[in-house]
Amino acid sequence: MNENLFASFMTPTLLGLPVTIMIIMFPSILYSNSNRLINNRAVTLQQWLIKLILKQMMTIHSMKGRTWSLMLVTLILFIGTTNLLGLLPHSFTPTTQLSMNLAMAIPLWTGTVLLGFRHKTKMSLAHFLPQGTPMALIPMLVVIETISLFIQPVALAVRLTANITAGHLLMHLIGGATSALISISPPAALTTFIILSLLTILEFAVALIQAYVFTLLVSLYLHDNT
Repeated sequence: MNENLFASFMTPTLLGLPVTIMIIMFPSILYSNSNRLINNRAVTLQQWLIKLILKQMMTIHSMKGRTWSLMLVTLILFIGTTNLLGLLPHSFTPTTQLSMNLAMAIPLWTGTVLLGFRHKTKMSLAHFLPQGTPMALIPMLVVIETISLFIQPVALAVRLTANITAGHLLMHLIGGATSALISISPPAALTTFIILSLLTILEFAVALIQAYVFTLLVSLYLHDNT
């Protein structure tokens, strides 16, 4: 069991070639676009979900910030769907890879920062030096604020990676314990199975919450810079 603990986090291959790109593109197939006058229940639910996300995310933004509406909706739907699909047996979760999460976080964070320096140059520079700072602390505060700014995308990626990875590892360990206890102690195996079922329900919630948190933080960075 210990040897295969991290097997589910390895990049899957087909005929020796990685299939990560195919897995990343798969969630887009699940969201259909209908031009009918009366849509079916799936499309109606999809449209209602998108409107709800837009209402929650975009109410605090200015007109410049609302130009990111499509980007933010696509981001939360992609991360949420990918996290949920990763809970299926023998599946691969791309959001457990720190490299992929950094590839999402860094460009989005860079875009918000560049918008801030373009449209709110004085305010963006003022964040590096709070008003009323003593002269002796100015160099130190500038360094600290610069580090805190550049650590934002890393925190975004690490938060998502750690939460999704921890849940998958815990489910793997409890599932392995349940399989080992079936022949030794059926009551103990039943107890661990109940714990595993509850943990699985919790992981479904965590998958959606982490998608919302990631997108919300990007939205807040955008709001601060527009």
